[in-house]
Amino acid sequence: MLSVSRLRILREVALRGSFSAAAEALSYTQSAVSQQIAALEAETGVALLERRPRGVRLTGAGQTLLEHAEGILARLEAAEEELAAIAGLRGGQLRMASFPTAGATLMPVAIARFRASYPEVELTLAEGEPEEIAPRLHAGEFDLALLFEFGGAEQTPTKDQRRGGTEQTSTKDQRGRGREQTPAKDQRRGGPGTTQNASPNPAQRWGTSLKRVELLEDPMYLALPLGHRLADKRALRLEDLHREAWVQTSRSSPCARHVVRCCHTAGFEPKVAFESDDYQTVQGLVAAGVGVALIPELALAPHPTAREDVVVRALSPSPPVRSVIAALPGRVGAHMRLTPAASAMLRILEEAAAARHRPLGTKHAAA
Repeated sequence: MLSVSRLRILREVALRGSFSAAAEALSYTQSAVSQQIAALEAETGVALLERRPRGVRLTGAGQTLLEHAEGILARLEAAEEELAAIAGLRGGQLRMASFPTAGATLMPVAIARFRASYPEVELTLAEGEPEEIAPRLHAGEFDLALLFEFGGAEQTPTKDQRRGGTEQTSTKDQRGRGREQTPAKDQRRGGPGTTQNASPNPAQRWGTSLKRVELLEDPMYLALPLGHRLADKRALRLEDLHREAWVQTSRSSPCARHVVRCCHTAGFEPKVAFESDDYQTVQGLVAAGVGVALIPELALAPHPTAREDVVVRALSPSPPVRSVIAALPGRVGAHMRLTPAASAMLRILEEAAAARHRPLGTKHAAA
């Protein structure tokens, strides 16, 4: 049987083109490299290298052996990495963070599977919105985080909007009558999923020091109270709801900002009646008949028709969608070696996401 160590030396000599260069790369003496190649030639019974005054070159037999050696060595190195990963999962800690709806749906499934396979790894989970989690991930407080992002330009709420201005109530003229805000011309173009302004690319949004892995797309469904006049309307569009009162998350949250942008592109300013960052509360308010809401599918778990007193519809021609991503420390576009625990959890999250949802890019049919 051929010696694996000698095959490694043959590969290095072929790569470097000389015994001396290979010896330096391997921290061997030149005579030791020469002796190992001679022994390999004795094992094979053929000349593997053609000696020249300025180096060496593979013979035909040497090239054939090297091609097989490359495959053998690659598999051995992969086996060594996998064994090291298994050893690395016999202890240690994996620090994770997630936004709430993924923390209530994807994370529990992934954590249960991970603990069943790697019970000796300590897991921790923190909760927060993406804007809160991402800086802490940058700072090294977490090893892995679930974030979400929308297409379209992110807009920071104005001072008036933060203290209850135009997003929450209509303005009034001098006679005290309500007057709706008129969206700007570029906001009136397009439908609920349309984005007219260039969105920040992932590196701009989360920074270049985070590696992103897209897990799934999470469409936002329209929630209506039972018996609502539009509950049975075919091809229901966002503009059909311009007269409705709205229930949404707090106005500074990413979901609320995106709902407002979608309404602007549909040609109207939403009249926000109530706000809550608890989607169960949002659904309860919708069920009570005090407003309508756009709710991510993950927040409608276990399935989009879980409540009997709420009608859930997909908007036509397509619903707004947020992308759910796993983020890990590591420069975008560069090779990053994950810790064994983070790598294992990422694989489990991808499997859990694939089992739960359609992959990114799949079209959602309108009701």
